[in-house]
Amino acid sequence: MDQNHYQLIVIGGGAAGFFGAITAAEHGLTRVLILEKSKEVLTKVRISGGGRCNVTHHCFDPKELVKNYPRGHRSLHGPFHRFQATDTIAWFENQGVDLVTESDGRMFPASNTSETIIQCLRNRADELHIQVRTRSQVTKLGEAAEQIQIETKDGQNLTTDNVLMATGGLRDPNAQKLLAQATQTHSSPVPSLFTFHIDDERLTELQGVSVPDATVKAFRETTTGPVLITHWGLSGPAILKLSAWGARTFAENDYSFPITINWTGNQTEEEIRKLLANTRQSHPTRLIAKRSLLEGISNRFWARLCESAHIPLQQTWANLSKGQLHCLVRELTRAEFQVTGKSTNKDEFVTCGGVHLKDLNLKTMASKQQEGFYYAGEVLDIDGVTGGFNFQAAWTTGYLAGQAIAAKYT
Repeated sequence: MDQNHYQLIVIGGGAAGFFGAITAAEHGLTRVLILEKSKEVLTKVRISGGGRCNVTHHCFDPKELVKNYPRGHRSLHGPFHRFQATDTIAWFENQGVDLVTESDGRMFPASNTSETIIQCLRNRADELHIQVRTRSQVTKLGEAAEQIQIETKDGQNLTTDNVLMATGGLRDPNAQKLLAQATQTHSSPVPSLFTFHIDDERLTELQGVSVPDATVKAFRETTTGPVLITHWGLSGPAILKLSAWGARTFAENDYSFPITINWTGNQTEEEIRKLLANTRQSHPTRLIAKRSLLEGISNRFWARLCESAHIPLQQTWANLSKGQLHCLVRELTRAEFQVTGKSTNKDEFVTCGGVHLKDLNLKTMASKQQEGFYYAGEVLDIDGVTGGFNFQAAWTTGYLAGQAIAAKYT
């Protein structure tokens, strides 16, 4: 047996790559190799979810699940019917890893550490005799004698029947180079899941203040959820979701654009105007800026909104003018801010863009353009909002690819 020949070589030692390799081996393959360019595998698994690893999301209806993917939602219906969150949970539980669900639907290992997921995947790969080589950057892909030839930066010359490309996002120029060698078309990558830089006195010295249910709009996109004020501007789930849905538009505008925020969630201007008018009538001697009228808006943030509406700290409700009332309603329901840049969400980085899904068989993740090539994970033009959705896409596409590759040998 040629020791440099494999049934499957996986390029990329992340979640999708490992799961694809494991699935192929679980379904019968005996010669599987994972090549990872860096010194460690599963690095994004380690840092995700603040070091806890948001494995998946507690959403078990494929029709609902796909709504969390700005890119790929139409194409993921079929794949999620074949392998979705319930299957992910069952697989990890079968390996002795229990997952727990938080109030927002995110699912984490019960141990509350990503090391549990890493060790689970590594141990299962070891049990299946999957070879893993780090510091093995693939530099060349070619074909000869019905085999795929692979060369690495450290001088390895390998052959394989099948390649699973799981290189992660295409921000890596080498990943784009490999796609070109595989003659696989793709869309250019731009960042997704990022926070907004905003220089506005209404937010200064309020870092750490959060509003649990806000509505944020930019261009044609609207999202709802918690918004967090930071040192540099705004973050939180609603902002991250907006960055995902508007990723290409925001990039085209060089991350300089206006946003509008309704801090009350979905309450209308008329509803808020009525609330303020009723308070003026029922509590005329109370100081306006002293106490918030809305659940979820802290007294501290309320006072800043009043200041923005030109309401002095010592002014009572009885003395609220029509102009001040109008300004306060505006600040609460349609406050405008100017975004002047972005920041990566902690150490996590998701890209919008990748291999065109129309060029793949979505039952198998096989290329329609090149025999023996399969794709999984973030290298695809699929990206989800924050909440475990990107990992679920990785598990699903990795599984489908691994199963399909193994089926060729039965």
